[in-house]
Amino acid sequence: MLPQEIIRHKRDGKKLTQEEISFFVNGITNQTISEAQIAAFAMAVYFQGMEMDERVQLTKAMMTSGSVLEWGEVNLDGPILDKHSSGGVGDVVSLMLGPMIAACGGYVPMVSGRGLGHTGGTLDKLESIPGYNMTPSIPQLHRVVKEAGSAIIGQTADLAPADRRFYATRDVTATVESIPLITASILSKKLAAGLEGLVMDIKTGNGAFVQQREEARELARSIVTVANNAGLPTTALITDMNQPLARSAGNAIEVLEATEYLRGTFRDPRLHEVTMALSAELLLIGGIAQNRDEALKRLQEVLDNGLALDHYQKMITGLGGPADFVENPEKYLPKAKVIKKVYPEKVGFVTSMDTRLLGLVVVELGGGRTTSSDLIDHSVGLDEICRIGEQVGPDTVLATVHAATEQAAEKAAASLREIIQLGEKAPEQTPVVLERLGFEDL
Repeated sequence: MLPQEIIRHKRDGKKLTQEEISFFVNGITNQTISEAQIAAFAMAVYFQGMEMDERVQLTKAMMTSGSVLEWGEVNLDGPILDKHSSGGVGDVVSLMLGPMIAACGGYVPMVSGRGLGHTGGTLDKLESIPGYNMTPSIPQLHRVVKEAGSAIIGQTADLAPADRRFYATRDVTATVESIPLITASILSKKLAAGLEGLVMDIKTGNGAFVQQREEARELARSIVTVANNAGLPTTALITDMNQPLARSAGNAIEVLEATEYLRGTFRDPRLHEVTMALSAELLLIGGIAQNRDEALKRLQEVLDNGLALDHYQKMITGLGGPADFVENPEKYLPKAKVIKKVYPEKVGFVTSMDTRLLGLVVVELGGGRTTSSDLIDHSVGLDEICRIGEQVGPDTVLATVHAATEQAAEKAAASLREIIQLGEKAPEQTPVVLERLGFEDL
């Protein structure tokens, strides 16, 4: 079998066989297929697409290109569950969801990634916590998941290695935005983690990679279909990303907001709604709750009684972080040298904001990467970000900037005044959870 013939078949719009897909993925893994051939294949799929069964076969082949985590010997007494987001600004849900599910009786071995473009990465956020080990050994991962109920880690070298090489090529050949390839990339890693249930958070809006609602619906449909056909029960929520999800955007700043959320000292309503909705889906998939009302009640209970906070601390301690982190997060999280409140030039209601550009403000402050080798300043970012519909003025900020220098803070402030639009009337509010898609809806 020749790689160039497989590329030719897909270039000409033909359906690939299971054997062809397996051969190509094996070649990606063992380096017998070149970067040029990977790029050509990715471009062929980008233009010609893949049928659902092709997507299933590609996902399975990439999943088995490396190790698949086994949980039988760990003797867990609950379902193994996870959540994945398609990426946005201020999306800190993972840090709360894992401990909340754990407190309800589930187990969450979450393999997360770093920031991409204007979006923040869960691993970059957790890197703000001194000592936190994002690449534990398998025995340590097993121990932390069993004892804490959740562990948020990075992709190991032998977990879906074909995806790592494939994605690196897609990233530099303008083929990232392919729904079949996005589907296989996400699900190959989730299936390799040995999951028994998954919920997807598909973002749509001006701060999402998938900005159009119909395209978000298509991605949700693809992931739910492929995941369930690959043996992983999955549902998806489509959520709004026309403004940041949390009140903060940055690394240490978002970790602080997540900690405050679990402590009960501050819970932004939009962030709370999405976190509860995604968590409830997992309790239903895992059979921990029988209906949505019961799921929401249990989740609220573990927030109110501090059990979710306890599991959060156990995860941090188990992976090398400070034993008293939840009591004194400010003691450990890095702080920016310059903190500047940004006020609008006039009084008005927030009518809209360009969320992608807002995320890029964080990147320019040093809180994200413009190249893969860039070092991140975990202390910088934004908090107290205004909401669409709120009135701002002389005493109410657009946001507070955390920066390394006065010059950087001033530049960010000027950008925020351009990014956030004001008007005389408050716009009509849109829901944050827009749609739900389950396997039964397909």
